Amino acid sequence: MADRYHFPKKTIRDIDLHDKRILLRADFNVPLTAKGEIESDFRITQTVPTIEYLLKRGCTVVVVAHLGRPEGKPNKAESLAPVAKRLQELLPGAPVTFVPTTIDDAAYQACKRAPQGSVVLLENLRFDPGEEANDPEFAAKLQKVSGADYFVEDGFGIVHRAHASTEAITHLLPSVAGLLLEKEVSTLEKAMKHPEHPLVAVVGGAKISDKIGFIEKLLAIADTVLIGGAMANTFLQDQGQEVGKSLVEAGQSAEIKRIHKLAKPDQILLPVDVAVSTSTTEDAIRRECAVTDVNQDDYILDVGAKTMKLFDQKLQDANTVIWNGALGLTELPQFAKSSADLAANMADKHHRLETIVGGGDTADFVLDWLTHHKNAKFSHISTGGGASLELMSGLKLPGIEALMSR
Repeated sequence: MADRYHFPKKTIRDIDLHDKRILLRADFNVPLTAKGEIESDFRITQTVPTIEYLLKRGCTVVVVAHLGRPEGKPNKAESLAPVAKRLQELLPGAPVTFVPTTIDDAAYQACKRAPQGSVVLLENLRFDPGEEANDPEFAAKLQKVSGADYFVEDGFGIVHRAHASTEAITHLLPSVAGLLLEKEVSTLEKAMKHPEHPLVAVVGGAKISDKIGFIEKLLAIADTVLIGGAMANTFLQDQGQEVGKSLVEAGQSAEIKRIHKLAKPDQILLPVDVAVSTSTTEDAIRRECAVTDVNQDDYILDVGAKTMKLFDQKLQDANTVIWNGALGLTELPQFAKSSADLAANMADKHHRLETIVGGGDTADFVLDWLTHHKNAKFSHISTGGGASLELMSGLKLPGIEALMSR
């Protein structure tokens, strides 16, 4: 891909941070098992290069992050303690101290005592309602507790939110981007503004309304837009097709007509066959049929083999592929087939094309798929769900806009 995009904000490489105290916002909102163990450490590993960069320059790094949606109420199930343990394993050469509070005197003392070349991880920011309220007083307490000289934003998955640790804090400290944030924004912006054509976009998921801006942007730049997931059901129903008991989004007819009006001839490719079942339970039986043969008691739960063959033909000629949204009900293995096939097709072609996977559920599925396909590769898997979607839709993200410009 041609390097024609320049990250507009200052990064940790643009300023002298030697021996400085850093307040680092990371995205450690990782999935946990019922036993409280980390299910995927992807978001942690992706910010390790930023932390290592700072440690090599003698910095003391105070990390703040969130996990889950505790809504201002502390609870053990959403503590960052398991994250601290994993972070220590990933940073064997630096001591990592976990502080089970955020803005009290104990946190202040722990940060004050932390030696150069060490990491302090404070407890879940969202245990305090001031975080999501973008409360300047909460931000001021974070600054005071950390004793930071600089603020580094590296939590791409949260920069679409104006929270105390993404927006308010930037009014109190010189603020720059970390390496992960720079990589995420540069990769996604280049793909949307200067892609290598042909560009094929695959859009799935449940709701059209969640991705209207994204689809509009794609229609302006993509050679082909492939639509799957429950979203495709709404398109098919609008065409007069029987969709049975399938998940559809009501009130989208006007938007669908506008999408078709914006599209060039044959730019949008919808499923020609689907996988259905009469139930959505674990023992549901997969049956494939043409979109014209769906019964009234069927649930459409995946796209079919003929559709995937058409999708693959489009990928054969592509130079860039952007995928956002699962193609089926991936919680059930029998209806994860098309998403797995797409992952395999993209990975097979990784050596010759740019393969970009959007964050959120799509990234979670691909990361799980990769655990069974160790040698498979993608050019970029985003750590941000809503953030990547909003960025690729052309929206300004407050956590990025607030940083120092070049």
